[in-house]
Amino acid sequence: MRRQIRNLPENAPEEALEGLALTHPAHIAYDRARGIITRATPAHDKVGLVSGGGSGHEPLHAGFVGQGMLDVAVPGAVFASPTALQVHEGTVAADSGRGVVQIVKNYTGDVLNFRIAGELAGDDDAVATETVLVDDDLATRSDDGPGARGTAAVLAVEKICGASAEAGADLSTVAELGRRVARNARTLSFALSAGTHPGDTEPAFTLDPGEVELGVGIHGERGTGRVPFADADTLISLLVDPLVADLGAARGSSVIAIVNGLGGAYPIELSIAARAVHHRLAERGITIARSLVGSYVTSLDMVGVSLTLLPADTDLLPLWDAPVRTPALTW
Repeated sequence: MRRQIRNLPENAPEEALEGLALTHPAHIAYDRARGIITRATPAHDKVGLVSGGGSGHEPLHAGFVGQGMLDVAVPGAVFASPTALQVHEGTVAADSGRGVVQIVKNYTGDVLNFRIAGELAGDDDAVATETVLVDDDLATRSDDGPGARGTAAVLAVEKICGASAEAGADLSTVAELGRRVARNARTLSFALSAGTHPGDTEPAFTLDPGEVELGVGIHGERGTGRVPFADADTLISLLVDPLVADLGAARGSSVIAIVNGLGGAYPIELSIAARAVHHRLAERGITIARSLVGSYVTSLDMVGVSLTLLPADTDLLPLWDAPVRTPALTW
């Protein structure tokens, strides 16, 4: 049984957002009436960036509002899309006269509500919008159905688009850059245990001690199969090898690597995972030009890891390196 630090389960997202804003008043403000997180000091004369989705993935997205990343985050209930009205309010709030890029993970509710919000903003508020759809999950890439899920590559999209917007790029340039990052990034995940929804006492699914769920999603979705539990090097190879193959990454190439904890993995585990990623890629002659290790796109308290690889094109690295000041990411 999983005990939780909470009050009423249905109030968990709002209380968490209030706590985040109280902790980081220099970066963000919580607009409870509109259900959005904004920059504490709104930006001027730049392309705006808005993203959002269900709660339960913290620090995504609210933790990435600030200089060099998002202007507004729109959180829904746990694992539920924000409403179209919320997204509309967030889109309008993100506009400073040069239009808004909506960064959307590929889930049906998010896609629909962001599309409606963009249409409303254009018709009612004369806000120009462009959409970047993030669909990086290798486990669900298929020609059938809604397409691949959006997972941790959204972090790279928000960081690189945010830097481009901060540097003064126009709406179409920022949007096309985000689409390029989303198109070229791939992510794959595994879990040793599932997350537990606020108010529940049991996780979304259970595993035997000798099993690992491969290809899980960030809403507690089961993976594409189960593999035997093994040491870190072996488990990480199950992520690295398919990603490299799908990207077609050749010997001598370089990548940006995001080793992401899914909520319940300890920092020491993530560092061990990062070590394994470095060594496995080095065996293939692939260099990690930049890396990020930590829990950034989570699935409540799921114990697991996702790995995102993105080709390290030379024009992307300065944008990745550009200053960022948010509650969850700063350099």
